Amino acid sequence: MLRIAVPNKGSLAETAAEMLSEAGYTGRRDSKDLYTVDPVNEVEFFYLRPRDIATYVGSGALDVGITGRDLLLDARMPGAREIESLGFAGSTFRFAGRPGRFTDVEDLEGLRVATAYPGLVDAFLDERGIAVDIVPLDGAVESAVQLGVADAVADVVSTGTTLRQAGLEIFGPVLLESDAVLIAGPKDAEGTETLLRRLRGVLAARKYVLIDYDLPTALIDQAIAVAPGLESPTISPLRDPEWVAVRVMSPRRDVNRVMDELYAIGARAILVTEILAARL
Repeated sequence: MLRIAVPNKGSLAETAAEMLSEAGYTGRRDSKDLYTVDPVNEVEFFYLRPRDIATYVGSGALDVGITGRDLLLDARMPGAREIESLGFAGSTFRFAGRPGRFTDVEDLEGLRVATAYPGLVDAFLDERGIAVDIVPLDGAVESAVQLGVADAVADVVSTGTTLRQAGLEIFGPVLLESDAVLIAGPKDAEGTETLLRRLRGVLAARKYVLIDYDLPTALIDQAIAVAPGLESPTISPLRDPEWVAVRVMSPRRDVNRVMDELYAIGARAILVTEILAARL
């Protein structure tokens, strides 16, 4: 059986469980369960702290897992590797310090940097030859400068509001653009390709919708220019020989604009349908 590590709590847990369910797997029914088996799909689920998943997978104790790219890099486990971005739980890591004190990361030389991701920050600065004293914290990193624990911080930044409220200013380059990822261990385990294919199908189903519409035959080329689809639209004849029915996959984010443009050139009976699963 394929052994899969799944986040047991936090921002990753709910969406990871939803993706696996949409991919056809049966996970735990009780949030307190730490282990469950899906015999139909021949997988075992182990519910672990997101921060520990890279360690279990990298050591070979488990085959694959879902965690954050930030947590994967912070663990610095040689055997753990990212095999697919899952497109949720996005975050950006930046440095911040008192306004006017820092202009770039070189200004951190010899100073104290507080972070909840010491491995990630240490590796980033090591690559640039910058020596600092890392102050590992488990939360509320933005308070470290005000309380005198550190000279600067490295933390997740969304709008920057929390850092500004703490009297800090962002400086230097982005450390990392992170999101949820599927990771694998040192060996390719049987069943990994099936899992990967199913998750990619979920991602495609979330990204695309089906658009069906009727169209005068003379306008096919114009309609295809508006909505070309992934490969080519499906075009079927209607009872009226001067009209056809068209079906095409279109990015979800563009669907209303595409509908407007199709209607403007003469398409009618335009319908949009959700995609539950896909194999592309």
